[in-house]
Amino acid sequence: MTDQDQPKTPTHTVEIPAGVSMVALLGPRDELLRTMEQAFPHLGIHVRGNAFRLEGDSADMALVEELLDELVAIVDAGQPLNRDAVERSIAMLRGQTRERPADVLTMNIVSSRGRTIRPKTLGQKEYVDAIDANTIIFGIGPAGTGKTYLAMAKAVAALQAKQVNRIILTRPAVEAGERLGFLPGTLNDKIDPYLRPLYDALHDMVDPDSIPRLMASGTIEVAPLAYMRGRTLNDAFIILDEAQNTSAEQMKMFLTRLGFGSKMVITGDVTQVDLPGGTTSGLRIIQDILGDVDDIHFAYLSAQDVVRHRLVSAIVEAYGSWDAHHPPASLRPAGKRS
Repeated sequence: MTDQDQPKTPTHTVEIPAGVSMVALLGPRDELLRTMEQAFPHLGIHVRGNAFRLEGDSADMALVEELLDELVAIVDAGQPLNRDAVERSIAMLRGQTRERPADVLTMNIVSSRGRTIRPKTLGQKEYVDAIDANTIIFGIGPAGTGKTYLAMAKAVAALQAKQVNRIILTRPAVEAGERLGFLPGTLNDKIDPYLRPLYDALHDMVDPDSIPRLMASGTIEVAPLAYMRGRTLNDAFIILDEAQNTSAEQMKMFLTRLGFGSKMVITGDVTQVDLPGGTTSGLRIIQDILGDVDDIHFAYLSAQDVVRHRLVSAIVEAYGSWDAHHPPASLRPAGKRS
């Protein structure tokens, strides 16, 4: 067979609109181009001027053409591209998700001090959409999936839009390794470490100088779950964090605090329960109780929605795999040792 008789490798050229910055599309030192090449090792990707020349597998060519359309839309929306955005766009296109990556990655929730908070995965966008559409929302998933962070961003946005008059952030003060009574300081000093993650997220979204004033006026309240008993919370955006550490009775108490004009978001990870032995987690049984109630939504996030360092996602998946093959001692047959 001569060279002329050999089948030609399929090629395709994608022209990028003249108004789009190729520097933004390729990244510093072509970092984003390298990311695309690593994701499609069987496809040659060559750039000349404002055109991408694709060479190789036809299916991969079609996917890269879709990817470039999405990345152009993200750049047109004024959002800078990075490696994480490119990788997440590729994952969404390969997964044939219902929504375009550009729609997910350009959805703005709240802006503060030149920084915009937005969902980074399809699961996160569906979670945020559920918060808009329902009165009570449960966000359940592993660490790093943005359950609490996105809920707080929606709370700040609702306050800024005057949809609510105040934000209430709460979490159970469950002892994990240390007993409250043995920690130094006043009751507030002892409780503060449990609430610190809520303060940290709040500082990312609200001018830190205004937080003491907002808290003094009651516009923002951060308190342990026990402080919610006996109250009716009207015109408020209420977030319960670490809900896996509530008992069934505490969960019922919290949910029945809901007042008129309010919204509740309950977040937690059912794989990280710190309750003493024999206590049933209110979060583990709540869908069996409220799963069929209208205007209550259960959003489940997974390791694919982890938005911390990429190793966090790998760690979550590794632990999930290990747990699947190593059941707790309480679930092993009696009389057997591990």
